[in-house]
Amino acid sequence: MSSDIPDSPDVNAARLEHVRIEDEMEQSYIDYAMSVIAGRALPDVRDGLKPVHRRILYAMHEMGVSSGSSHRKSSSIVGETMGDYHPHGDSAIYDTLVRMAQDFSMRYPLVDGQGNFGSMDGDPPAAMRYTEARMAPMAEELLADLERDTVDFTSNYDDRLEEPEVLPAAFPNLLVNGSSGIAVGMSTNIPPHNLGEIIDATVHLIDNPDADIADLMEYVKGPDFPTGANIVGKDAIYSAYATGRGRLTVRAEFEVEETESDRDRIVVTELPYQANKARIVERIADDVNEGKIEGVADLRDESDRDGVRVVVECKRGANVEVVKNQLLEHHLESTFGVINLALVDGQPEVLTLKESLQHYVQHRRDVVRRRSEFDLQEAEDRAHILEGRLTAVQNAEDVVELVQEAEDRDAAKAALGERYDFSEAQAEHVVRIQIGSLTSAEVGEIESEYEEVQGEIERLTAILESDEKLDEVIKDELRAIEDEYDDERRTSIVEDTGTVTREDLVPEEDVLVVMTADDYIKRMPADTFDPQRRGGKGIIGGDPKEGDRVTTIFRAHSHDYLLCFTNHGQVYRLKAYEIPEMSRTARGKSAVNLLDLDDDEQITAVVPTDDLDPEESITMATRQGYVKRTPCSAFENILSTGIRAAKLEDGDELVDVEVTDGSTDLVIATEGGMTIRFDESEVREMGRSARGVRGIDLQDDDAVAGLVATEEGDDRALLTVTENGYGKRTSLAEYRCQSRYGKGLIDIKTGDRNGSVVDVKAVEEGDDVVVASETGQIMRCPVGDISKVGRNTMGVVIMDVEDDDSVACLDVLPAETPTDQE
Repeated sequence: MSSDIPDSPDVNAARLEHVRIEDEMEQSYIDYAMSVIAGRALPDVRDGLKPVHRRILYAMHEMGVSSGSSHRKSSSIVGETMGDYHPHGDSAIYDTLVRMAQDFSMRYPLVDGQGNFGSMDGDPPAAMRYTEARMAPMAEELLADLERDTVDFTSNYDDRLEEPEVLPAAFPNLLVNGSSGIAVGMSTNIPPHNLGEIIDATVHLIDNPDADIADLMEYVKGPDFPTGANIVGKDAIYSAYATGRGRLTVRAEFEVEETESDRDRIVVTELPYQANKARIVERIADDVNEGKIEGVADLRDESDRDGVRVVVECKRGANVEVVKNQLLEHHLESTFGVINLALVDGQPEVLTLKESLQHYVQHRRDVVRRRSEFDLQEAEDRAHILEGRLTAVQNAEDVVELVQEAEDRDAAKAALGERYDFSEAQAEHVVRIQIGSLTSAEVGEIESEYEEVQGEIERLTAILESDEKLDEVIKDELRAIEDEYDDERRTSIVEDTGTVTREDLVPEEDVLVVMTADDYIKRMPADTFDPQRRGGKGIIGGDPKEGDRVTTIFRAHSHDYLLCFTNHGQVYRLKAYEIPEMSRTARGKSAVNLLDLDDDEQITAVVPTDDLDPEESITMATRQGYVKRTPCSAFENILSTGIRAAKLEDGDELVDVEVTDGSTDLVIATEGGMTIRFDESEVREMGRSARGVRGIDLQDDDAVAGLVATEEGDDRALLTVTENGYGKRTSLAEYRCQSRYGKGLIDIKTGDRNGSVVDVKAVEEGDDVVVASETGQIMRCPVGDISKVGRNTMGVVIMDVEDDDSVACLDVLPAETPTDQE
């Protein structure tokens, strides 16, 4: 069916606009980012508040919830704020209200809360229906003079009401209470400060506009956190104030208490800003249980409403300096990253200390100027009215007669204006005054008030005409606030004297480390054992429990990092001083917190890492006669659980380790008294997971006992010690070099008298050998007392071993050691 109605054009077609999606996304994201930056996350440099803080305080102001009123339900305040000014979630508004009431979050709280508003332990506040709040007196100082046209107002989100763009802020709240927030692509983290210091610096800047950061720091010592604690070092503070960015180290306040029970206590009374006390206590306890912090016997949180008190009780004999610095390193120090980012004319800027104060001073100048203009207008209006009132009182009879004769009020105002040249405002006031106020006594009161108003006009005019007088007003008001609210500084500034590490407290000395089959370990100063003539029984150097036995003894320097190789082919990295120091007769402590050893795993060789060259090799020998070389660089990154050093055949064990440089000869000794010497170049370098190559052709029931590295012209001797305490020295030159994987030469005669070979070492005159038996007897003997004989001999008695005992291990104290030199 046809129609006479023409086709209507597509109205929406003209509104279509083709845009590239990436351009639209970019612009939309920029708009969103700026909305977050300017309207949510960053404070204004003038009053130091974000919109949500400002709206909460203004809503309370409009509700009449002042510091002098009764508390109101927090839910009521949140509801008013959300309904009239801040169209966001109630939880965000309540969280902000809570923080403004927390004395551990705000240096000078802006809200006076009643009820549960959370704690330093991270406890959440009660629901808003259970808590009450009102403005704190400090908040009223931010809102003072708001009704006197001091700041601009803008429409609220639905254009029903108006809200201030910024508060008058009678004190520099941005620096006093600080601020933190995360915007899009930027964040702010401004620490709080002491009110008196900031006001003193502000006054100084007003008087000395050319003052620099150093001048201002004569007044502002540094941030002043509500939780106290200490800031370490002044340089970081200066850097933060000079650039607007910096990293401050904040350290807890604590003291050491001595007790009658000989157990020192470390008592923590102040924690770093924004630290969670319960979490810190929990983490300290975890580290103590895991052995990361040693010397702690008990940990208690004795905090109450009077303040923080965390007690760390040390064990008897524990080094309290070590415990203290372990706590500082991991728990009682934190870093506060300063980012002094705020909105300046709606744009985010990173500000120095001086710039922050300059912007605030300019804001106060605007506020005081506008307030003075407002007050001046009111004073002039009042003076104008008083002039008309005074004229009316002085001509009371005539004024009454004029008013009576007038037909109505408008006629009366017109007659008064014509007769006495009254303005509209003056005539309106006169016709409204009561007859009783036209007495002659009223004249004196009017004249007195008129003089006061004229004086106020002169004062305000002088302020507006003189920048110096305007600044004097600002300074006087700041001083008044300082007198009212200033308090003592809470955060101290301490010098960074460097922490005393455990290593600093451990003397540098040679030590002997003893370890048993059940993984008990201890260290003792090497000079605990005086040299004896060979053939002695030695003295007690350990007390293995029943069924346990000494398996390892090695020499180390107390400050060395050690590579500890085990019979299972693993290698661990250990600091020598981490091994507990104990007496000769002590059993030792379990090594479970030092080394992650498996069952039946024992340390068989130790290499100090301080002098290792990445170009050198770690050369290893196994019980079944395998030998391998691996670059030292392969052992640079060792996990706490250890790493594989060598792949072992079933039933094989790693026996000994030497550091070689590619030009040495290797001497392998067996338990059966055989030795073989060959050039290490016959053993190519290979990775940690390799098994190695055959080094010696072992006879049945024989096994490798030890490994020695030597070279052509080496004048040292090979010291061989057997399980029954016999041994000998033979010049290394007597061991001729042959091909790898031969049967070798006879080194010492083994049998019923000597027993099997325990270990071999390269020694020289002046060295001392330290021999340990399985029951814990240790003897230190000068190498020179041991006869130097040829190969294939019986040897002499080195240690008088009991019938039910045997030599377990040995090591050498070099001739030139700190102990010997002393």
